Amino acid sequence: MRVRAGRGARGRAPAAEAQGHRNTGPRKAVTPFSGRWLVRGKDGRLTAYARDRDGVVRWTERRPGGPEWSEPVLFAVPHVTDLSVALGADGYAHLLGRRSVRKGDGPPTVDIVHATQYQTGMAVGEWRSLGNPRKNSDQAAGIGAPVGAVSPSGSTHLFVRTAAGGVMLRRDGKEGKWESWHNMNVRDTQPGMAVSTGASGRIELVVQSEDRAMRWCQTGADSAFERAEDLPVTMNPSSVVALETGADRHTYYWTDPATGGVMAHRPGDWVVPLGGTPAEGPVAAVRAMIDGYDCTVLAHRDLDGQIMIAACGTENESGGVWWSPTGERAATAPALALDGRGRVVLGVIDEDGALRVARQNDEPGLAMAPAERF
Repeated sequence: MRVRAGRGARGRAPAAEAQGHRNTGPRKAVTPFSGRWLVRGKDGRLTAYARDRDGVVRWTERRPGGPEWSEPVLFAVPHVTDLSVALGADGYAHLLGRRSVRKGDGPPTVDIVHATQYQTGMAVGEWRSLGNPRKNSDQAAGIGAPVGAVSPSGSTHLFVRTAAGGVMLRRDGKEGKWESWHNMNVRDTQPGMAVSTGASGRIELVVQSEDRAMRWCQTGADSAFERAEDLPVTMNPSSVVALETGADRHTYYWTDPATGGVMAHRPGDWVVPLGGTPAEGPVAAVRAMIDGYDCTVLAHRDLDGQIMIAACGTENESGGVWWSPTGERAATAPALALDGRGRVVLGVIDEDGALRVARQNDEPGLAMAPAERF
């Protein structure tokens, strides 16, 4: 499916600041969260999250389907180096962070922190420390960036990579009490995980290693994780993303270290090369109905910083993918989501730390309107 993208971004005056929070304005230090950082809440409004030197920066749609967004709002989280978000079916956004505090000449004190935003556009709750699965100071300092998923019951599942290449899991159980750290019993992994919740509520995890990708699946919602069949593929670090493309069936997209192109694979199927020349960072992926067809939309940042977009029939990547330039440039990976009207929305953080949003228009196919800056 060919894509038509808008050229020449329009500017929009920023809307009024969310009450009770400080407007940060554009800041060059702003970078997106890890993984999916553009998410749709239960009320249909989109929220974009980013990180700067002082904490979390957030933009929120003023109404489902836009086009107006709030000004950027800052929620202070000192010393946080990495942030990700996991959205539950109840609309709660769980913010997960890696915090590193240096004292003196020794290794920094590193822990994982968590906060919850219970409603779109509302304040983020108190940040609480979830500790560190490693007690040794040198090993503790090497803990990686957290990623998470939320089960239908609202239980947050948090995964982190250890300095030795292991993977640890912690989740909140009954009455919101966090269980102890659980060792996934693996070594020699590389940075980058993909986690996804299926329609049945089962969470699936993929972790990269040097010569394959390792998988874990739950036997049922909120149940234990079992090791599944590995994927016999190699991936560039931190490039993999998972998308549910069928009932409890996930397709994985990543960048191939040999060719530099985007690859797609479902367990039990062939690996399909999709072309493109992505730069560092993950591919963005979302399912959308386009002209009455179930389609998968993909986006990535190329080696020149240009944002490219493509679409194909869901689970029909072998039918061909054509990448089209969006006219947007960024220093970090883009995000994709569906708005409250089911339209594809592309988000990027520009070089000045502002949010830029391009939205699907009403023309046939996947036609993107020019981006607006907030």
